[in-house]
Amino acid sequence: MGFILDGLDTESYDRKYSDRELVRRILSYFRPYTRQMAGASVLLLLNSITGTGGPILISRAIDIVAERPTLSTILLMAGGVLLLGVLGWVFNYIRRAITARVVGDVVLTLREDAFDATIRHDLSFFDEHASGKIVSRVSSDTQDFSNVVLLVLDLASQIILVIILSVWLFNINAWLTLALLGMTPFAVLIALSFRRLARRITQQARRITAKINAQIQESISGIVVAKSFRQEAAIYETFSQNNRQAYRIGIRRGLTLNTIFPVMSIASGLSIGLLFYLSGLATRVSSAVTPGNWYLFMQAVGFYWWPMMSIASFWSQFQDGLSAAERVFALIDAEPRVRQTAAEPVTELNGALEFRNLCFSYNDSEKVLDEFSLTIQPRETIALVGHTGAGKSSIARLITRFYEFQCGELWVDGRDVRTLDLGEYRHYLGLVPQEPFLFSGTVRDNIRYARPTASDDEVCAAATAISQGEWVTALTNGLDTDVGERGANLSMGQRQLVALARVVLKNPVIFILDEATASVDPFTETQIQEGLETLMRDRTAIVIAHRLSTVKNADRIIVLDHGRIIEEGTHTALLAQGGHYADLYNMYFRHQSLEYIETFAPAA
Repeated sequence: MGFILDGLDTESYDRKYSDRELVRRILSYFRPYTRQMAGASVLLLLNSITGTGGPILISRAIDIVAERPTLSTILLMAGGVLLLGVLGWVFNYIRRAITARVVGDVVLTLREDAFDATIRHDLSFFDEHASGKIVSRVSSDTQDFSNVVLLVLDLASQIILVIILSVWLFNINAWLTLALLGMTPFAVLIALSFRRLARRITQQARRITAKINAQIQESISGIVVAKSFRQEAAIYETFSQNNRQAYRIGIRRGLTLNTIFPVMSIASGLSIGLLFYLSGLATRVSSAVTPGNWYLFMQAVGFYWWPMMSIASFWSQFQDGLSAAERVFALIDAEPRVRQTAAEPVTELNGALEFRNLCFSYNDSEKVLDEFSLTIQPRETIALVGHTGAGKSSIARLITRFYEFQCGELWVDGRDVRTLDLGEYRHYLGLVPQEPFLFSGTVRDNIRYARPTASDDEVCAAATAISQGEWVTALTNGLDTDVGERGANLSMGQRQLVALARVVLKNPVIFILDEATASVDPFTETQIQEGLETLMRDRTAIVIAHRLSTVKNADRIIVLDHGRIIEEGTHTALLAQGGHYADLYNMYFRHQSLEYIETFAPAA
């Protein structure tokens, strides 16, 4: 089966749970609904009693009709069977209604827990795991989890029916009843022999589904790039390969799980034949076994084997539910890498930052920062420059606690950042990333995202603080312009302006600009610069930029190379040194300077 399972490795946070652990964990979600489940259990018992009463009443009717058949007796027995059937339907309907409501509430809670655990994970978690696979666990796996409960309740109803019927049969003939009970272990053994294989197959089925979901989501998200490079055929081929793999797994799963049904049917037929022979002998040697009792024993074979047949025929769904529960619990239980040692309140920040011999790496193969030390004073503007991979963005991600550093310390206002309440601490941070993300809705909604309680006037003031609001008037409907999915209706520069206005509304103490002007036109850059001058005033600012305009006005420029500080100072002082910054200036920044433009523009 290896060729079928290629490429379906488990996620790094997956773990194995025993059936006992899964059942205990599932029951913990039902504990708040003990009263409702108790009522459902009573109805389950009543339904089983009425289900058992029907065959017993029919067996009695056979004996009575055989001895003295009268119309009134036949009508009375028929009415009794009808009444038991109606009562059984009513009990079953009410029980299923209660169960459906409870299961729905449990799935709601489980999905909320799974989503809450997902959004609390640090960014490294999303770097390692495809978003489509995570979505599959939060959405479809939580729903399939409910199958476990419904199937267990149906199985419990049948087992109760068997227990009640066994007590009645013992009163008729103990030896036949023991012979009937002696067949049960064989039925259980046959059904459970498929358990481990069924779990493995269903796990693989869920993994290939998650893999396909992830590939579809990635393809749709990157459809612009795919079309620009004419890679539609390659995308389809990848999907086709995954789809064919899912087909092979589905075929193998169906063959494996459906094999048990004919096996159980053969075993059930052999048992019926054996009991038929034994009960026939019993009717000859004992008058206690009447034709009605013989009928009841023959019916009991079906009742005894039906729960086992249910386990067999619904085992795939049962394992689907357990597999889904296992995947959801693994997502919830995944250990976060960013760990706070305490949750001390953060009522006020001045914006002082200090890195003390800090080490950081995204993986074990390469260190990004090694014994890194840097002190940033409150309300100081720092510009981080260096080649790609120098560690600029990593510093910003560590300040925001998006990633965990491996050694050293990071202090904020003289306090270890790992001891602060993370939610309160991030309230004082403002980040404008290089590629801003906008949510579906209007420009106003996206600006207000920073502070949902802000009034329309406050949102408008934040927008007009950037370039006197000229960029807003250029929008089709002003602040009420629909941004589209991920901001598709706006240009990159307009998205950056919205992201910048969002931070203005938040009014952070520590402001981080992560190369936010690297992909905009000069006019939009000018609008952003006007907003930055206001935003960076009287607050700590860390600027990661490829534009000269955002660097030369910084209080201090930090030049990085492979995670080390090799130079620092003002723009003028570093140019005078003629070192690494001067090389970067000549390579990246010089052509953006006014002197360069005035010199070469006329010639051009």
